[in-house]
Amino acid sequence: MIYYKTREEVELIKESGQILGKAHGEVAKWVKEGIKTAQLDKIAEEFIRDNGGVPSFKNYNGFPYTLCISVNEQVVHGFPSEYEVKSGDVISIDCGVFYKGYHSDSAYSYAVGEVDADTKLLLQRTKESLYKGIEAAVYGNRIGDVSSAIQDYIDQFNYGIVRELVGHGLGKNLHESPEVPNYGKRGRGPLLKEGLVIAIEPMINLGTRRVVQESDGWTIRTQDHKPSAHFEHTVAIFKDKTEILTTHEYIEQNIN
Repeated sequence: MIYYKTREEVELIKESGQILGKAHGEVAKWVKEGIKTAQLDKIAEEFIRDNGGVPSFKNYNGFPYTLCISVNEQVVHGFPSEYEVKSGDVISIDCGVFYKGYHSDSAYSYAVGEVDADTKLLLQRTKESLYKGIEAAVYGNRIGDVSSAIQDYIDQFNYGIVRELVGHGLGKNLHESPEVPNYGKRGRGPLLKEGLVIAIEPMINLGTRRVVQESDGWTIRTQDHKPSAHFEHTVAIFKDKTEILTTHEYIEQNIN
């Protein structure tokens, strides 16, 4: 069942997305060498709660933290910990906010200090692929058009597109139908109709697309231990436009 949102509901998701964007911005100030990833998690939770929101991820199916923080070969769902960030790391931070009954969801990947050129390009191109997907997420297209736009862009670089994890609908629930894969064929899948809200989130690996789950039952990493990148926005489909409901603006103001 796909739940289509009213304009009023979309505005509430956008309000949630503003709190989320500002929480990401607060975290961005501290993504640097020497910070423990558990400290980043604490900063995010305090900001979200201080602004009237609730962390969407905390206690979701038992996940124990506000942020998913995935380092280097970790793709998604990494646990904040006592790990100290060091130069050369890629830190992917995924967060969600529940506010006035609605969820928003976004992610951003950081290069810390001296990161090698291939990894920097991976981050740049993964971010670009997110916007290729958003460009295809227009009224009257299908989910496959979004998936294909991401895949067509990424395939030219011979990166691995993670297949086991996908974007998703969201609203009153953090994960709703439809699924939004980062690979696929044009013209396939559910139609993009007025009021559809989806999270588009490419997860791209420098090497193989194959992933494994760590023993904590959550963390997903690349099989070959090469770096991975993850960028995500929540978007709403209308007949006259597609609106990005989350923001990376506050992150990019504060990147060290």
